[in-house]
Amino acid sequence: MRTLFIGNSHTYYNDMPKMFKDICAENGIDMQVTMLTKGGMGFDYHAENEQTRFNILFGDYDFIILQHVAHPMGEFEVMEEAADKIMGWIRQTKAVPCYYMTWAEEYNEGFQPEMSARYRKLAEKHDCLVAPVGERWWEEIHKHPEVDLFFTDRRHASPAGSRLVAQTIFETLKLNERK
Repeated sequence: MRTLFIGNSHTYYNDMPKMFKDICAENGIDMQVTMLTKGGMGFDYHAENEQTRFNILFGDYDFIILQHVAHPMGEFEVMEEAADKIMGWIRQTKAVPCYYMTWAEEYNEGFQPEMSARYRKLAEKHDCLVAPVGERWWEEIHKHPEVDLFFTDRRHASPAGSRLVAQTIFETLKLNERK
């Protein structure tokens, strides 16, 4: 199986796609991963990048994971327009798309419902999956405050946070059921 991750530092911190690949291997799934990322960039950057279109159309991916810029997210209309363009390419392939919902900064938990709503609205519009990472993130913080999911900048993921991201994406794709 093949998975393409499209995003920014929230995707590449701690080599999260490799963690996802390792979780797949732990569950008996041979997964190849590719990553198209650029720090601080959102769907709008990727929608205008020829490399994104080429990889989606010709990469023969089973899954494509989409992550938008998180801090700040910017205007929803920009996110939506770019997501529509990217989803148009994905729909020309066999790939299963999945939005990767990010989390709010440590000091801004109150923004999580807005982040979640944006990703869920796009997932509903495009009839696709959404990995509820941001929601699980805050649940874990409240259940296990002794585990620091945040990197020292209090915005990005620590290794434990990236592991939570990879596990949530794995569970969302229901890869155990696809073996």
